[in-house]
Amino acid sequence: MALNQSGWRPTTPEAGSNAAPTFTGNKALMLEEALIFEIGSTDTTGVEVAAPVTSASRLGALARTAPIGLPGLSEPETIRHYTRLSRQNYAIDLGLFPLGSCTMKHNPRLNEKMARLPGFADVHPLQPVDTVQGALGVINELAFWLIDLTGMHGVAMSPKAGAHGELCGMLCIKAALEKRGEGHRKVVLVPESAHGTNPATAAFAGFTVEDIPATAGGRVDTEALKARLGPDVAAVMITNPNTCGLFERDLKAISDAVHAAGGYVYCDGANFNAIVGRVRPGDLGIDAMHINLHKTFSTPHGGGGPGSGPTVLSEALAPFGPLPFTARMKDGHIALIEEETAGDDHPDTFGRMTAFHGQMGMFTRALTYILSHGADGLRQVAEDAVLNANYVLRSLEDTLDAPFAFAGPCMHEAIFSDEGFPEGFSTIDVAKALIDEGFHPMTMYFPLVVHGAMLIEPTETESKAALDQFIGALRSVAERAKAGDASLKTAPHFAPRSRLDETLAARKPKLVWREPVVASEAAE
Repeated sequence: MALNQSGWRPTTPEAGSNAAPTFTGNKALMLEEALIFEIGSTDTTGVEVAAPVTSASRLGALARTAPIGLPGLSEPETIRHYTRLSRQNYAIDLGLFPLGSCTMKHNPRLNEKMARLPGFADVHPLQPVDTVQGALGVINELAFWLIDLTGMHGVAMSPKAGAHGELCGMLCIKAALEKRGEGHRKVVLVPESAHGTNPATAAFAGFTVEDIPATAGGRVDTEALKARLGPDVAAVMITNPNTCGLFERDLKAISDAVHAAGGYVYCDGANFNAIVGRVRPGDLGIDAMHINLHKTFSTPHGGGGPGSGPTVLSEALAPFGPLPFTARMKDGHIALIEEETAGDDHPDTFGRMTAFHGQMGMFTRALTYILSHGADGLRQVAEDAVLNANYVLRSLEDTLDAPFAFAGPCMHEAIFSDEGFPEGFSTIDVAKALIDEGFHPMTMYFPLVVHGAMLIEPTETESKAALDQFIGALRSVAERAKAGDASLKTAPHFAPRSRLDETLAARKPKLVWREPVVASEAAE
């Protein structure tokens, strides 16, 4: 919509409301905000800039031939614009964030304080090793905690995200197979219940992906997997707990079978917060597993990074891990091993994954979280995550279809489907109506093995009171859907924008703002 002559767009009242439209477009403290191009003027600037001294341009044909077209705003206009936009966003500091398989939990402020300490916040990757012994000590200590918590033999700290950690593990497997002279093993088996990045990572690493079906109970079909094992199979990539929120109870038997067939087992550890302190993946025969530090050990999540995905490795794969890594010398000095040299003890490394040695801020936050919780506290993290998810599952299974409720308790997340909704109503209507209730929607239509899936992970940091409010809101919306409430089809009604044509926006996005043509000018 374009602005009216006074520079404002009036708002219309909600359907069924007696309220009159407001002149400003604002709804009390929900402030309407135009595009920055509509607010500012391209011929003004918020600061006074001295006229440039005329000199010959060195840009040649690259010199700008037309105005840049950026809007000019004063400082208060700029601050208000972005503050108003921020108020239209949802955040973990506002309320429960029920996205499934994402672990959007509270980030303790203590972690942030530690990450901002001098020597961590301002450390530079090219500083001499002797000047960053404290920072390297943090990396080294965190590495040993991760090894101990997982029951593994080594860890690569440099991967910078979950999928990056997956790639690290698969490259280790590839290098190990080539070392054995079995580079012909090119098939990676990926169960339907695995995370979507797993097959993508395997393909990127040069493998061929084959699916393994799930049982009616939402777990890996163990017999189908065993039947497919053979001399061409390099590895199995399995998510545990899986995307149906269930623990893969046959994982040790699967690992034994894969190893007997000459393959390796990669475990997606994105859901490690559901089992940390309770289960050591190494005891289940896992050869490689990435850990999302932002999910299990509470570093900020979302917004494009930074992330961190250390990859723990079994004794069989540890020699193939990437450089660099830290090593504590006999004199207590911490060395950073960055090069392959003749006669060293890591001749089989597949090389580097990143230019430097990882995300210092993420390491500091994660170690702070671990040390402040201790071993018993980390165990309680898993227990509370599972308790909260089962509370949501059992509180809503009488209203929403819970396809795997019969399979026993869930782990960190509960899954529901749109089964039982009248024709014309689906998961998206429930999700959009939750926005009106003040909640970010749950994960929709994933995993694909459940029709109209609604995947909810309450995380371990939510209180019973917070869960009760969310459960009540979701129950209310679900009951409205079952009753055929047509208003759900146009929800949300109280958000800054009502329901958009998301398909059109994705396929034909408007990425460039253009000055609207005034009707009188168009007529001329």
